[in-house]
Amino acid sequence: MNKPVSRVHLIAMGGSVMHALAIALHDKGVQVSGSDDEFFDPARSNLQAKGLLPATSGWDAGRITADIDTVILGMHAHADNPELARARELGLPILSFPEFIYQQARNKQRIVIAGSHGKTTITAMIMHVLKKLGRDFDYVVGARVKGFEQTVRLSDAPVIVIEGDEYLSSRLDDTPKFLHYQHHIGLINGIAWDHVNVFPNEEEYIRQFERFADATPKAGSLAYYQDDPETQRIGSKERPDVLQLPYGAHPHVVKEGNTYLLDGDREHAVRIFGHHNMINLNGARQVLSRLSVDDEEFYGAIADFELPDLRLNILAEGEDYTVFRDYAHAPSKVQATVAAVQERYPQRQLTAVFELHTYSSLNKDFFGRYAGTLNGCDQAIVYYNPQAVAQKKLPPFEPAAIEQAFAHPNLQVINSTDELAGQLRNLELRNRNLLLMSSAHFGGLDLTQLF
Repeated sequence: MNKPVSRVHLIAMGGSVMHALAIALHDKGVQVSGSDDEFFDPARSNLQAKGLLPATSGWDAGRITADIDTVILGMHAHADNPELARARELGLPILSFPEFIYQQARNKQRIVIAGSHGKTTITAMIMHVLKKLGRDFDYVVGARVKGFEQTVRLSDAPVIVIEGDEYLSSRLDDTPKFLHYQHHIGLINGIAWDHVNVFPNEEEYIRQFERFADATPKAGSLAYYQDDPETQRIGSKERPDVLQLPYGAHPHVVKEGNTYLLDGDREHAVRIFGHHNMINLNGARQVLSRLSVDDEEFYGAIADFELPDLRLNILAEGEDYTVFRDYAHAPSKVQATVAAVQERYPQRQLTAVFELHTYSSLNKDFFGRYAGTLNGCDQAIVYYNPQAVAQKKLPPFEPAAIEQAFAHPNLQVINSTDELAGQLRNLELRNRNLLLMSSAHFGGLDLTQLF
């Protein structure tokens, strides 16, 4: 690592990336401690397996001692956190997660993948290809990728691939995470307004991606999805000595449910499917070209790539049905995921179940952005938990508001977990696909026991 540390404390260690960072540092021999008000799986189990799970949950200023090299502050920790107050009192270095990653990667070639959707998949594709080709690299990715034990790696590798989030770095630092990484090669894969609790209007949200693009250094590269009006406008802006890498969906054909990439007169079979994943794939190809990966190497390596966790993963399947679980939550993601399943299985009926869970999706003023997103399915169910609305301190709403916003002719709104479980158990799956979309857990349902 570029800046050695011997003891680190992570405040709000239970997050998906924060706990992975704790494990990565532990595996490098760093003494790691941390805290959070609650720990959920998989973070709880992963930390416990490494001996890093605190004996008790909650905050304790006594954990902060003068021999700590660095305190890493997660987004979940509030500004009045007692451990943070103690760290300040002792004058300890306090860094947000992205600031710490940059410190460890400042002497590496930094590739940062940004965009409102697809960034996890593109990052995973780049990781997969580099590993298949025997390259040495570090990475930070937001989901488990097949073939990689952890989601964060920090070593002496010369390159790091980072999934770059536009969300705020911490409660003390409102800089979007992806700006801290100071990329050499950047990618923007599409922009669709999200995080309305932080970016109250679309213009302010888009501005963050303009800042990211403008931060591309001389002799750097910027890849961008050319068929999105905003990414096209931002990416095509003239910047001194910056290489522009526009891309669209990779040409492909679907035959008997299988997807083939078109390469002149050749076809390359891949395991992934869906128009949006052909966009993701072509973005990864552009970035990899700047790492001296030619097309022949790329097509050979990408053939057996499988999507990361919760990206169109198969929960159950039979001769004439498939049950998919996907992370989609923003309007553009929902629409793209529905279209992908419909494209691959045009002969089957499609039932989509979508959970409203994020601050944006549970905000009544945001509902209209979901209009038409489920129109590609024959039957639609929208589920939400009223407790989630209350926890986010949003005003309550009636199910009719959801029905009106989605404007689907065969839509059912459910706000009871038991009712949702009953509906799913009784669903006739013959000649039907079921698509379950949520960034949460459908009220804690064990989906594997329903099919």
